[in-house]
Amino acid sequence: MTDLVKKLYKDKTLSKDEFIELINSNADTREELRALAEKIRIENYGNDIFIRGLIEFTNYCKQNCLYCGIRKDNKNCRRYRLSLDEIMSCCAEGYKLGFRTFVLQGGEDPYFTDERICEIIEAVKGKYPDCALTLSIGEKPRKSYQRYFDRGADRYLLRHETADKNHYEKLHPKSQKFENRIRCLYDLKEIGFQVGCGFMVGSPYQTVQNLADDLMFIKELNPQMVGIGPFIHHKDTEFKNASDGTLEQTLLMLSIIRIMIPKVLLPATTALATIHPRGRELGIQAGANVVMPNLSPVKVRGDYQLYDNKVCTGEESAQCKSCLEKRIESVGCKIAVSRGDSKNQ
Repeated sequence: MTDLVKKLYKDKTLSKDEFIELINSNADTREELRALAEKIRIENYGNDIFIRGLIEFTNYCKQNCLYCGIRKDNKNCRRYRLSLDEIMSCCAEGYKLGFRTFVLQGGEDPYFTDERICEIIEAVKGKYPDCALTLSIGEKPRKSYQRYFDRGADRYLLRHETADKNHYEKLHPKSQKFENRIRCLYDLKEIGFQVGCGFMVGSPYQTVQNLADDLMFIKELNPQMVGIGPFIHHKDTEFKNASDGTLEQTLLMLSIIRIMIPKVLLPATTALATIHPRGRELGIQAGANVVMPNLSPVKVRGDYQLYDNKVCTGEESAQCKSCLEKRIESVGCKIAVSRGDSKNQ
C-alpha cells in the first residue's frame, strides 16, 4: 500500500495538496484505493446493497442552474406534477416490491408549498410507518426544513455541487448563492435529518483543486450520505457542448469517500449507469452500497431529464428491480429489504 493510501486509511483525511496528489495518482494506486474501499464497505455493511424507491414527483423548477435539463428557462421541457394519489400509488407498488425507503425528488416547484409537502409526508409515513422517507427538493428556509422533520421526514438530499464559491458561481445564475446552499446543509444537520450532500464529477470549469475542496468539505460536514456522479451534458442548456465527466474519475472519488467516511451511505448513481453499461456494478466494486431505481410512472420518466440519455426511463418498476437484482448479484452482493439507515452518526 502506498504511503498516501496508508495515511488516508489511518487518518481518514489528507491535506489539500495530498488529496490533489491522490486524485492525480496512477492506475496502480487507483486500484489500491478501489480494493480498500470495497473491503471497508464489506466491513461496515457486508454485501448488502440498499435500494431506494425514487419518485420524481415534479419537474417544474423556479431555479436556472446552468447545467440542468429541468431549469426554469428550458422551454423544451414537457412539465408535469404527480398528484398525491399518484405518489401513493408509486409507494404502494414499491412497498410490494420490497422497498423500505422512498425518495421524493423534484425541482424547486412553488406549487408544492410547505402545506402540500407536509400533506405528502404525513400520507406516506401514515401508510408506511416502517419506511424511511427522503426528500430532495432543494433550498428552503430553515423553518420549512423543521416542519418537514416534525411531520416525519427522515432524510434530506441536497447536493452542494461544489465547495468552491467561484466555481459555484460559474454553474449558477447570480440569483443563487453559494452561501445559501451551504447554510441549508448545516441547517438540515442541526435539525436532525440524515443528510446527503454531493457533487458532479467533471462539471464545467471543475479543477483538481475543486475536487480536493469537495473532499475536505465533505469530511467537515460529515454527512450520512454522499451522492456523486459524472457530469452529463443536456442539449437544452448552456453547457450542451461541454465534455462529460469520466467513469474512472467518478469511481476514484467514490473510493476515496468510502475510505474517508467508512460508514457513509454511497449511491451508485443512475448517471454512472448512463455513461457505462456496468456503471452501477463498477460503482459498487468501488465502495458504493446504495442504488435508487425509479418508481415514478413510466409515462413521466422521460420528462425528468436532468441530463441527456438517462437510462431506465421505459421500464416498469418490477422489471427495473429484477434487472438490478441480477446486476447486484453479479458482483457478489444482494439487495437488502430494510430502511438501510446510515451507520455514520
